[in-house]
Amino acid sequence: EQIKGANYIANPGCFATCIQLALLPLAEKGLLNSEVHINATTGSTGAGQSLAATSHFSWRNNNLSVYKAFGHQHLNEIGESIKQLSPDFNHAINFIPQRGDFTRGILAAVYLDSDLTEEEAIELYTSFYEGHPFTHVSKKNIDLKQVVNTNKGLVHVEKHEGKLFLVSIIDNLLKGASGQAVQNMNLIFGLPESEGLRLKAQAF
Repeated sequence: EQIKGANYIANPGCFATCIQLALLPLAEKGLLNSEVHINATTGSTGAGQSLAATSHFSWRNNNLSVYKAFGHQHLNEIGESIKQLSPDFNHAINFIPQRGDFTRGILAAVYLDSDLTEEEAIELYTSFYEGHPFTHVSKKNIDLKQVVNTNKGLVHVEKHEGKLFLVSIIDNLLKGASGQAVQNMNLIFGLPESEGLRLKAQAF
């Protein structure tokens, strides 16, 4: 509703979008009560089109590397969004970004301490995303091929002893960038939120 009346909108970064899909349902209920650990891998298009050694195919192919560990620029966006929903959150967000050897997509694996059962956590996420046209909770394991070239975001929830384990996936160029921008534009201009976003096209 706030977006519908806005004159200016700043879309979050692609890593921030993917990671927030995993964390905001907990933040809204005040259930982020421990450090958060994130390992997320992005495709080469996350670096844009400018020439760089780390985006060159011959370097990227069959390769994997860590960059900006604990200091990625999207950490501030993630923290700000969490604080909006959970002002008392005061724990570390430990984020290890990785460059993957694929073109597009982001997979974020997140874990934290939680007293929720797996059933409670799944219900929380399902309820939070009910009515959201592009974000879905999957009880099965998820992989990037399910979201690449779409505006979808998928979240998978598991509980392992005292740890809540979350996997979130998006296409960094669509849900993480242009698709999200179109989705917001639709809201501003009173169009159906999903207008033009059910298509599955591929430029590269």
